[in-house]
Amino acid sequence: MQSFTFTITDPEGFHARPAGMFVKEVKKYPCKVTIRKDNRVADASKMFELMGLGIKGGETVTIAAEGEQEAEAAAALQEFLKANL
Repeated sequence: MQSFTFTITDPEGFHARPAGMFVKEVKKYPCKVTIRKDNRVADASKMFELMGLGIKGGETVTIAAEGEQEAEAAAALQEFLKANL
């Protein structure tokens, strides 16, 4: 399993547009990707679960990828978050 933490820098947080783009990026990889905020975990390939976390600007989340191409997925998702959030 590959994981990393990321602090959301967008003041609007993880709102609908970047969340939709993030889900599309997640679906490019065959591994399971989860996102954790505090003690809640969501399947990162499901928009409603992701939005249900209510991630706001300044909050830190943990992204974990497990399975086939997990290292590639984790690296790509980290770059996506740096560029978009």
